[in-house]
Amino acid sequence: MFGILLSGCSFLQPDFSAGRETGSETNLSSSEPQTVAIQNSPAPSSQTKASNGNTTTGAGKGTTPVTAINQQNGVAESEATTETEVVTETADTIGAGPLSDILGDNVPEVSSPGEDTVGTSRPQLSGLTPLEIVAAQDEVLRDIYDSTLPSVVLIRVSRSLGSLADRPNIPDIPGIPDDFFERSGGTGFVWDDEGHIVTNHHVVTQADRVTVVLPNRVEMEAEFLGSDPDSDLAVLKVSDPDGLLTPVTLGDSDQVYMGQLAVAMGNPFGQQFSITTGIISGIGRTIRSGHSPFSIPEVLQTDAPINPGNSGGPLLDRNGHVIGVNTQIISRTGVNSGIGFAVPINIAKQVIPSLMEGGEYQYSWLGISGTSILPDVADAMDLPRSTQGALVIEVVPDGPAANSGLLGSDEIFEMEGLELPVGGDVIVAIDGAPVETIDDVIAFLVGKTEPDQTVTMDIIRDGEQQQITVTLGTRPDLSNPAPEN
Repeated sequence: MFGILLSGCSFLQPDFSAGRETGSETNLSSSEPQTVAIQNSPAPSSQTKASNGNTTTGAGKGTTPVTAINQQNGVAESEATTETEVVTETADTIGAGPLSDILGDNVPEVSSPGEDTVGTSRPQLSGLTPLEIVAAQDEVLRDIYDSTLPSVVLIRVSRSLGSLADRPNIPDIPGIPDDFFERSGGTGFVWDDEGHIVTNHHVVTQADRVTVVLPNRVEMEAEFLGSDPDSDLAVLKVSDPDGLLTPVTLGDSDQVYMGQLAVAMGNPFGQQFSITTGIISGIGRTIRSGHSPFSIPEVLQTDAPINPGNSGGPLLDRNGHVIGVNTQIISRTGVNSGIGFAVPINIAKQVIPSLMEGGEYQYSWLGISGTSILPDVADAMDLPRSTQGALVIEVVPDGPAANSGLLGSDEIFEMEGLELPVGGDVIVAIDGAPVETIDDVIAFLVGKTEPDQTVTMDIIRDGEQQQITVTLGTRPDLSNPAPEN
């Protein structure tokens, strides 16, 4: 069974005030793949291992067992910044802007993701030379970079590590400073024209000072407004009397499709305002935030290279619209290996306004742990092997599910040396929306419900289908990971 390392994609800077680097090398196993959650905090390492591969509703356990470990990087920030002419307009569709300048009347029509293309011919580029095709791609990427650059910021964070008096093991040697600080960095982007900056929770958590650096090197002191560890999102506020900030254009992550162009912008390892490209290599992923026992649903997967320092930066589509917030990678080494994750922008649209207004976001809470039902488990429960749904494993005492009579598993089924829970209710629909996996339950609760809302669940109990109504509660603030949602 492979371990997956969760670590952050923000980078640690050398602590020049202390005369030495505060970043330390993370002990990463070279024999096991690890999930790197774009994380900068040097907080004490913690490990949480999923049992039997069970997915836990909102408890942050995905379909793969996860080991959570904080990562540190001692890579110094580069001070080089490339000045570039800013282009403020982006073509809304292929065929407008730079493409039409290069291709003229040869620009093919491209159908929308939801448009039925079965039986129709694909766009033909036979009239174009290979050089023209490459030149067109170059122009698209240059336009994305130039139009988005004014909206991307470098975030510098400093955290106090205490004074010399708090560290009795360090001798009082002349030249050693009285106070120690950790400096780290990440990425953010301009949300609106009121000075709100969006980034990752793990980039700015426990920060004593946050500085926002614009592409033109203008630095602004930032005020921390609030963050949501469950979605790994945070909001800062800066004063912009000179009108230097340019908001991004938000896309629609529900319209993202497999194989489409994906562009990441940020500050990997302090290499300021970089751009990388790839495709959307997965949609609808459910991952653990790395800073909360709950899960993030509908996450976008990309092979566009993102590394420590890209945390909180935008993931863009071909039109330069933000479709996600870069947050994690899977890696054996702690750097990019081709699998990165971004919080979908539609979740950010839910969470960010609440963070701006009150500093926190309240999720609805069902109060169960569960997993997707397997054919062998369905067999053991005398159900058809084709049964799909979310098997309830445990019900939190006095939680919304318990108060509504939802039942957890009461037996253990052994298969090939594994102990699998059986006998609980199987959720097959919520308010008429089909439930095929536990991820569907998480996505519905996060995206479609609010605290105190009443929902109707179709369940299978003892082989019979019935309905049960549940009044949802408010997700608790859990200081320790627990299998609850």
